[in-house]
Amino acid sequence: MRAIWKGTINFGLVSIPISLFPATRREELKFRLLRASDLSPVNYKRVAEVDGKEVPWDQIVKGYEYEKGRFVVIKDEDFARVDVEATQTVTIINFVQLSEVDPLLFYKPYYMQVEKGGERAYVLLREALDSSGKIAVAKVVIKTRQHIAAVKPQKAGLMLELMHFPEELIDASEFQAPAGAPGTAAETKMAAKLIESMSAKWNPDLFHDEYREMLEKVVEEKLQHGGQQAAPPSPRRKATNVIDLVSVLQKSIQQAQGQSHPVAKRRRKAA
Repeated sequence: MRAIWKGTINFGLVSIPISLFPATRREELKFRLLRASDLSPVNYKRVAEVDGKEVPWDQIVKGYEYEKGRFVVIKDEDFARVDVEATQTVTIINFVQLSEVDPLLFYKPYYMQVEKGGERAYVLLREALDSSGKIAVAKVVIKTRQHIAAVKPQKAGLMLELMHFPEELIDASEFQAPAGAPGTAAETKMAAKLIESMSAKWNPDLFHDEYREMLEKVVEEKLQHGGQQAAPPSPRRKATNVIDLVSVLQKSIQQAQGQSHPVAKRRRKAA
């Protein structure tokens, strides 16, 4: 895998050469829009709203809508005025307890691979963060965009995780809080018992993209039948009005206790 960024981690007078590699991937099935009569691909055109005429690229500018239907044009030289210098450094600002940071702020992880000459300082930083329970909060420029990011210990290495700026989070107070009285003592006890009966050791192998797998199966079936095979609609469970919550919780507990662990069930079947 090719590194998407090369630079250094800087904190105090310490400088550690590193490379960044994506830590996640999401492979979506890509679809094209087609004309139904002959399956000819349909392309997008840039047309003006006022008259529907197509607009060539050399006549297109960028504008910010400051009021409904009113724009101010921002030119390349305007963007250049706010361009952030790409210093190729992860500049650590401070160290904070991980438990103090809202988890919603984290959103995109990268593996930080140490480069030659930085191994000792890299391991030292990882061990210091791990033992302290802290993360390093840093600034980094990736593809001309400045980000705040966290440097975290991750197994034997370090992880750089990009973060939202606090003003990007929508405050929970903007959403309607649940109405009504809290659960009764019996309901709370039953809910806790249900959680306990469904608790298990974390096993990531239990989870996979079922939607993608089913969609791939539909595509394969259509290819095998000349593109004409129609998949039957999946049955949907109807919502029910819960009246006796304790009774429903009790039934859920019985159901959870009567089910085998999916991995263990597959192993028994394979044996």
